[in-house]
Parts: sequence; C-alpha cells; structure tokens
Amino acid sequence: MTSGCGGATSATPSAKSGEAGPAPVAGPAASDAPEISDLKFGMIALTDCSPIVIAHEKGFFKQFGINATITKGASWAAIRDSLSNGDIHATHMLIGMPIASTIGLLGAPKKPMVIPWLLNRNGQAITLKADLKGKVQADPKALKPLVEEAKAAGTPMTFAMTFPPGTHAMWMRYYLAAGGINPDRDVALATVPPPQMVQNMKIGKMDGFCVGEPWNALSVKSEIGFTSITTQEIWKDHPEKVCAFTEEFAEKNPKTVKAVLKALHLASQWLDDLGNREELCRIVAAPTYINCPSDVILGRLLGQYDYGDGRTKQDPNYMIFSQRNCNYPQAKYAVWWLTQFRRWGMLDAAPDYDAVAKKVLRADLYEEAMKELSYTHGGADNAPETLFDGITFDPAKPEDYAMSFAVHSRKES
Repeated sequence: MTSGCGGATSATPSAKSGEAGPAPVAGPAASDAPEISDLKFGMIALTDCSPIVIAHEKGFFKQFGINATITKGASWAAIRDSLSNGDIHATHMLIGMPIASTIGLLGAPKKPMVIPWLLNRNGQAITLKADLKGKVQADPKALKPLVEEAKAAGTPMTFAMTFPPGTHAMWMRYYLAAGGINPDRDVALATVPPPQMVQNMKIGKMDGFCVGEPWNALSVKSEIGFTSITTQEIWKDHPEKVCAFTEEFAEKNPKTVKAVLKALHLASQWLDDLGNREELCRIVAAPTYINCPSDVILGRLLGQYDYGDGRTKQDPNYMIFSQRNCNYPQAKYAVWWLTQFRRWGMLDAAPDYDAVAKKVLRADLYEEAMKELSYTHGGADNAPETLFDGITFDPAKPEDYAMSFAVHSRKES
C-alpha cells in the first residue's frame, strides 16, 4: 500500500485568506451578515470534500462573513452524530444520510436535516480485488457464478460500502442486483470508513467495495484491486455528496446558510476550471484533509482512468462541482433514494415521497442565495433517469418504480 495515505484524525486547518479565485463578489452588507460567523464544518477524507476545503483555503467563506474551521471525521456515523448534537454546524455528507436522519431510518435517532446544496456529481467507483481480474469487468452478471460458488461453500463473498443508507451502499446494491445478486441474501455487506477500504482489501477482508476517490485509484496504484465500473457509468451525472445542516440550524440561521452557499458557489466554479485541479490536489492531499499523495488524487479528477485490468479511458464524465446545474438540490434525487430504501426493505410501507423530498431537498434556500449573487441556475429537473441496466426511474411514479425490481428485499404486502 502506498505510504502516507488514509487516517481520520481530527484536524482544524488554518484559513488562508485573500487568495485569488473567481471574480470578486462584494462582501455581505450589514443586513445580510450571517447570524453566526464562527462555523464548524465536518468532512470525510474523500476528494469530494473539495468545495468545503477550497471555500476555506481560498478565503471564500471569509468573503461572506464566515470564519470556518474544518474537522475530519473518523466515519460517516461520527459525522452524522456531530451534526446532530451541534459539535459541527454544517458538513460534507452522503445524500442519503439527511434523508435517513429526517425519517429515522433503520432505528436511527430521528433528526430532521436539510440539503440546500449538492457538492458534486460523479467520481465514485466499484473496486474488486485483484484476484478477480480477467473474470469480471464492468458487467456484474459475471460475478453471479462466483458469488453462487462462494455461498454454496459456506464462505459468502464480502462487499463493503461506507454507510448503509448512503450513496456507496446504493451503488453497490444496484450493481450487484443488476447482476442478479441479492446483496442481503447472497453476499455479506460490510460498513467500512473510506480511508480504511484499501487496507481491508489488502489483508483479504473483502472481495469488493464501493467508495469515493481517491481510494479506488489508490487500490489500482497499489495493485490490490481494479475498478470494475465507475458510478458515472452506472448513472451519468448522479448526485453524490451534499452540504447538510440540521433543519433547526437552518431555520434559526438562514443568513448563515446563504453565506455558506454563496461561498461554496465561488469555490465550485473555481474547482471546475481544470487548470486549478493540480493546485486543488496539492491542497486536499494534506494530512489534515485526505492524507494521500496528490498524484493519486489528480488523475481521475482530470478524467484519466486506469481501471487496473488493462482498460483505460479518458472519461468526459469525471467529477464535477458546478457545471450542468450540479448544485441545485433536485427533489427527485430524494425520491430516488426513498425508492431504494423501499426496495431493500428499509421501509415497510410507501413513504410520502413528495413530502419527504420537499422537506429535505431545500431548493428555496439554494434559489434565494443564488438570486442574491445574480447567478442564473438551471432550475428544477423532474425528467426521468435511465440507469445502466436500462430501467427508467420516473419521479412522478416512485412507488411503481420501487416495486418493479425483480431483485429486492422488501416485505411483500
């Protein structure tokens, strides 16, 4: 394993204010000043924490009256708990987490949370152990006979994700199910923090995992695993991480939330200039953030994919932070997550899809902040989405979609 990568030690990096970035925007007027100026942000060691890090390091938070500190969490559960109890005010989060917390999914404490900002699209992957090279590429159907053989021998294959209702869990579940594999009955599913994925595969504890970068790229460089498929190949421009707040905090501090969104907007525009991505990697590679060599991070941020099994690709659908209406909190994404919770038996009955989506995905907060910046966004998008298995998700018919899958774990009514 490449040395110097990983770790989840708490840290509060110091700000570097006044550095160059996108065109200057006037600082907040007295009437727009945030209710709280000293704000604590959480993050996990993943490349898609970059908008929060860059807003901090490039002085964009300060520009809007926010004095930020950033704390790296040990796991997604720790991040959730820190936000819930007020140890942090805002955080880098998997899109499924605020939805799950708002409805109290899987017995978790019910704590309403809001998503007024999507941090990024694309840029995750499913990694398989090196022993599977030549047996499986992108099509999970090739995994099925191997899974059946291991199950029959009493040693089910193990696949890892980072948090049960999160994005990596849903991509892994969707991928396996597209191959005719039930993730709840045919294999073992493990929850592993992102920076620990590569080491756990190295010591033989898993056959595959789904995680964000740079851990898939590191597994290739370390010759421990190879990329089966990227998540943008499963669903082009899928939602991924978000900036989340508790609902209570957002209601009490609307100007603070808008100040954060304005800073993230400038950071996201800076990030989507590919000429800045080498500098980005030098910044986020630091031990206080991702703690991984910058060259491991950079390649996939530029769309340069070495899958580790002989396949290479210059992918136009690399991780984006601002382009293609990236940041708009589309309600249909919450609806999709709810359909998957339903599919996998995490919900016993149909939820109020629209009500939950409207409560969590807060387009109103996003639109107000962007209006104050005179930024024209792409607006709401309710168009159907077709994933790599050819099945189309129509957000107007969520329960029909949830009930349509041949592979599922829901309780039959």
